[in-house]
Amino acid sequence: MEALGRLRQGDRLLILAAPEEAAQYVMAPQRIDAAAIDVAIHQEYDRDELLQHLVDAGYERVDLVERRGHFSVRGDIVDIYAVNEPQPLRLEFFGDELDSLRTFDVDSQKSQEQREKARILPISLTVQDDEKYTLLDYAEQGVIIWDEPNRVREGLKKILKESDDYKGRLASWKNLAGAERPGPQLVLSLMAQSVPDMVVDTSASFAAKMMASFQKQFNLLEEEVDHWRSLGNTLLFVISSRDRRASLQAWMKQHELPFRDYDEAQSPAGGIYVVEGEIHDGFELPYAKVVVVAERDVFGTQKRRLRHHAAKGQEINVFTDLKPGDYVVHEVHGIGRYIGIKTIEMDGVHKDYLEIHYAGKDILYVPTDQLSLLQRYIGNEGDTPKLQKMGGSDWQKTRAKAQKSITDLAEKLVALYAKREVVQGYAFPPDTPFQKEFEEAFPYEETEDQLKAVRDIKASMERPTPMDCLVCGDVGFGKTEVAMRAIFKAVTAGKQVAVLVPTTVLSQQHFQTFMERFGPFGVHVDVLNRFRSYKEKKDILARTLTGDIDVLIGTHSLLNKKVKFKDLGLLVVDEEQRFGVAQKEKWKAWAANIDVLSLSATPIPRTLHMSLVNLREMCVIETPPTDRFPVQTYVTEYDARIVSDAIMREKRRGGQVFFVYNRVATIEKMKDQLQALLPDVTIGIAHGQMAGSLLESVMFDFYEGKYDVLLCSSLVENGLDVANANTIIIYDADHFGLSQLYQMRGRVGRSHRMAYAYFLYRRDKVLSEVAEKRLQAIKEFTELGSGFKIAMRDLEIRGAGNLLGREQHGNIASVGFAMYCHMLEDAIAKAQTGKDVAPLPPETVMEIHVDAFIDDDYIQNGGQKIEMYQRLAVLSSKEELAGLRQELADRYGKPSQPVEKLLQVTETRLDAKAQGLVLIAQKKDVLELKWQRVADMPDLPNLEPSLRRRFRLVPNLPVMVRVSLAGISDVLAFIQTLLAAFSSLRKGNSLE
Repeated sequence: MEALGRLRQGDRLLILAAPEEAAQYVMAPQRIDAAAIDVAIHQEYDRDELLQHLVDAGYERVDLVERRGHFSVRGDIVDIYAVNEPQPLRLEFFGDELDSLRTFDVDSQKSQEQREKARILPISLTVQDDEKYTLLDYAEQGVIIWDEPNRVREGLKKILKESDDYKGRLASWKNLAGAERPGPQLVLSLMAQSVPDMVVDTSASFAAKMMASFQKQFNLLEEEVDHWRSLGNTLLFVISSRDRRASLQAWMKQHELPFRDYDEAQSPAGGIYVVEGEIHDGFELPYAKVVVVAERDVFGTQKRRLRHHAAKGQEINVFTDLKPGDYVVHEVHGIGRYIGIKTIEMDGVHKDYLEIHYAGKDILYVPTDQLSLLQRYIGNEGDTPKLQKMGGSDWQKTRAKAQKSITDLAEKLVALYAKREVVQGYAFPPDTPFQKEFEEAFPYEETEDQLKAVRDIKASMERPTPMDCLVCGDVGFGKTEVAMRAIFKAVTAGKQVAVLVPTTVLSQQHFQTFMERFGPFGVHVDVLNRFRSYKEKKDILARTLTGDIDVLIGTHSLLNKKVKFKDLGLLVVDEEQRFGVAQKEKWKAWAANIDVLSLSATPIPRTLHMSLVNLREMCVIETPPTDRFPVQTYVTEYDARIVSDAIMREKRRGGQVFFVYNRVATIEKMKDQLQALLPDVTIGIAHGQMAGSLLESVMFDFYEGKYDVLLCSSLVENGLDVANANTIIIYDADHFGLSQLYQMRGRVGRSHRMAYAYFLYRRDKVLSEVAEKRLQAIKEFTELGSGFKIAMRDLEIRGAGNLLGREQHGNIASVGFAMYCHMLEDAIAKAQTGKDVAPLPPETVMEIHVDAFIDDDYIQNGGQKIEMYQRLAVLSSKEELAGLRQELADRYGKPSQPVEKLLQVTETRLDAKAQGLVLIAQKKDVLELKWQRVADMPDLPNLEPSLRRRFRLVPNLPVMVRVSLAGISDVLAFIQTLLAAFSSLRKGNSLE
């Protein structure tokens, strides 16, 4: 109402509105004018009539005016806090004449500034049925800016669908966006796309690139600075921290980079400037020749090391990407909408809560120590979930219906996988000295995850039941080496190995890699693909049947009935997500009693899901090799200058470039365009329709460095591992699936150099909503080890309904993918054991009156706050807490007082958990302590008398005691004293 009133009185202001606020029906502008109360000094007014007008306009009479909408009367003085005024007004009458009009301070109640006149706008007016006005109708000649209008449209559509409360109260998108308005309108969109019911007269676009993240790698920064300066760019480093500004300037002096402080009036173009300020991310404007580098671009943020354990709901319970407006599922209350983190003060103590809105204007505040009750909602493509009503029976009915169907499915799945368990396979013998020699020949240092995966796989191979294991790891993280060690183990046991790959190119790449690795150890490796002649294929089949070939690599042709092994012991499936259902059924039947090892960087949803619920063994390799950097990712319109700059940058440092162009019919034409743009660059062409010998020759020449650029189809997605190629340009990137884009990006960045990926779409092309989401995701997930997140985001974009067949579509939509997974996991466990799943041991809950929370001054981003609360909740040792404390200091600076208290509470909770306590709750001047079992309780009678006197047992609750807090000012310190005393009693060292 304040905004509407100020617009009517002609104030200049900027209004930020969410979709539901912009679309909400409001009263006609003329009615606001009619209901407004105008007052001016030396004018006469009927005071009773004035006061009645205030009541009619929605104002509340109070003794003391403290907030907007209040008014008070004291003799000749009337105080009013008008909805449209920044400060309250004080009207002083002399009889009926307004003698004085002034503002006053709401805290001190003291008068401040004299005014001549004022307008008091109504707080509320009932919107009549025939009034179809919105906030935008009040803009008149003002500018209306639509930020990502398709998202606004999608948000409005969701709101109208999720609750009946909004029907009739909000304008439709067509009425909101399609109405003619007198003032100018500006549409802002990251990517060009059509907007239904909105006509754009003129469009303009400019090339911009996101800034690389250097993560304190100053040698790489120096390389980039030299490149930018060679192009005549003006460089602006925006650094908020004084220490980091000094550190950067010292580095620049050391490397003789001429920098200066920025003065807008006296700063010539082409210079290097270091300024104090704050900007979230840097950017590059090639045409304007301006480069802006943010503090975090230079210094980065410390990434946490994720650890993947087989904990319930672990992979799906990821809240770091949770944004206001996202749907969440609460185990008790069902589907709601996340609004944000809210700090609430009760009895002088602050605590953070997640605010969740439900149907019927219900609001739930979830404490940050109860995040395990929430999951992010993932449903089916295009579906908008209906919000549940808190306290209603709908959610329980929905869960019960889904549970019945899930139970049936679980029994079928368990029966299917149980068949593999009863099949007698081959138990491989323990490692030989030969195996150790092979592994020590690996020229690089293995990561901890690689070694763990190898140990787990070998253990599975040594069991008599057939292995079915998925190794999930990002491109370049060492999955192939893990597989080769399993292969070598099988070969030394006298078994043959089949390696199934999705493409001819990848089969050839593996053949070369395997020959180099296995050759010195006498292992016979061959490949069956279209590069082989008929005669060669016949010979390979014969030698496979006689056992002369130890390892046979091939595409789906390996599944042909003509391919017969003498003694097959292991099947390795690389890039499992690339195979279709029919091919998977073939190899399942073909390999019913042999070990199967699948490798995947972005597991398809069903594979991901089946592994998460423990129906398959799974190893996750998430630690990047040392000196590996995230690929710098750019999503932008096709621009010849950007392409030229990217290729020449790589050529100048002696590197090579992949240019992915997936239209074979016009690939020669694209080569001519690139050659005209860059006449000194050598370009080779490779695509799947070329003759096998020619394709092999081009690939080999590129590998040997004879071409600067390989112009190729999407066959590069799997197979080409060229360490010297560290730039990839993908034309028409909007035509590819998310997993494909991710795989192609993984072709670069496999060495110690900074790598670059450019995802280009055609200038002025209108992107579909799905294509835009894919490109947004590939830009968002740039950090090393994003394969799991990519798979989950792809699941969101494509929908989860096809996960386990059409019959499960409704169940996933009704409860969300994460909740569905949890229910299926429990159902499978019950089907396997015949017993209900035992609840997890309870976490220790601490409810004490201490200001322990993450304040906005320390961390402002809601997603980062949630991440920290989650990590604090799952800490299991003081060593982990010390590591997190150090990381917090590095990322955000010295912890604020509330954060320091939160860390102390967490440390105390770890001590309490170690002593079997499940609850420490402060209730006024009493502390309640509850242990999980009587056996966990200390010998309380042996406590020091001054402490012992404070204890009282609770009738009928042998595991609980109450402790008096009389005279205790620092409750947290007192709890720590108690825990120390309990610990001493356990060690038999009584303090008496």
